[in-house]
Amino acid sequence: MDLGLTDAVAIVTASSKGLGLGTAKALSAEGAKVVLCARDEARLQAAADALPGETLAIAADVTDPATPARLVDAALERFGALHVVVANAGGPPQARALETDDEGMLAAVNANMLTSIRLVDAAVPHLRSAGWGRICLIASNAVKQPIPTLAYSNASRAGLWAWAKTAAQDLINSGDIVAIAEVVRDLYRSETQPEQSYSERQLYEAALDRLSREISAVQHITETEAVKEIEAALAKGPRRGPKPADEADAVEEEAA
Repeated sequence: MDLGLTDAVAIVTASSKGLGLGTAKALSAEGAKVVLCARDEARLQAAADALPGETLAIAADVTDPATPARLVDAALERFGALHVVVANAGGPPQARALETDDEGMLAAVNANMLTSIRLVDAAVPHLRSAGWGRICLIASNAVKQPIPTLAYSNASRAGLWAWAKTAAQDLINSGDIVAIAEVVRDLYRSETQPEQSYSERQLYEAALDRLSREISAVQHITETEAVKEIEAALAKGPRRGPKPADEADAVEEEAA
C-alpha cells in the first residue's frame, strides 16, 4: 500500500531505539525525509545512518522546553517543509499511586505530556502552510486501563490523550474544509473493512458533521442528503485498510 509519504518531511522524537526508531524506519521506508532526535548522539547517528532515505539527526533532550521548536526549525531549514510529527518520549519510573511525589509527577508530566504539546504547537502552523499534515502522539494503553505500578505514566499519558482529543476538535473546527475532508476520507470504513476505534469514530462523526453542513449550505440540500452524498463518494473511492479475506485469497491465487 502506498501511504503517500514520498518526499514528506517527518519529525520523530526519542527515535534512537524502541517505538521511535521503529516509526522512523517505517516512515523512511515509505520515502519520507526523517528528522530524528535523541540524547545519545552516537546511537542516534547510527540509527539515522541505517535508514534508507534522507535523514537529519539532532542530539537533544526532548524534555528541554526549547527542543521542540528547535527540531521544527531544523526540519524547515534542511528540507523546506514539515508534514508529519511523531511525538515520543521515554516512560517515567515505576510507582504506585500512593508512592508518587511532586518531583516525580512534574517530571513525568513534562516528559510525557508537555514535550508532545510543545512539539505540536511548534509544528501546526507549518503543517497548515504545507496544506497537508499528520500528528501522531505515542502514549500507552494505560490511558484506557491504568496499570497499577505505573502511576506516573498513567497520569501524564492520560493527560496527553485528553489534550489530543481536545486539539483534534479544534483542528476539525478550524475552518479548513480540505483538512476536514481528509479526516473524513482517512477514517471512513466500508462494511468489509475493520471497524473504527471509539476515538476514530468520534473524530469521523465530528468531521462528517462539519463537512455535511458545508456541503448542505453550498448545494442547498439537507444535511442528511449531504451525508449520503459524501458516503456514496467515499464508497466509490480507493479502498483503505486490509482487503477482505476473499479478495485477498483471489489476489494470491491470481499471482500464483
